[in-house]
Amino acid sequence: MNVTLDIPEDLQTHIKAQIQAGIYANAVEYFLNLGQQDRQRQSNQERIAQLLQESLDSDSESVTPEYWMKLRF
Repeated sequence: MNVTLDIPEDLQTHIKAQIQAGIYANAVEYFLNLGQQDRQRQSNQERIAQLLQESLDSDSESVTPEYWMKLRF
């Protein structure tokens, strides 16, 4: 897939600085990494939502001051 983007000057400067610092070899690598990070973030959010739902669906003990005291001792 070929993509053409109009990138604001300040973002161009940032990407060029990342390349000059050796963090990325070129702009393509920068955007590929950005896409991978976005995919990982989305996967993490889905996993958190799944874990939260599992927690809500499970039998659980009410968290009270007494509950916390039992944990401490």
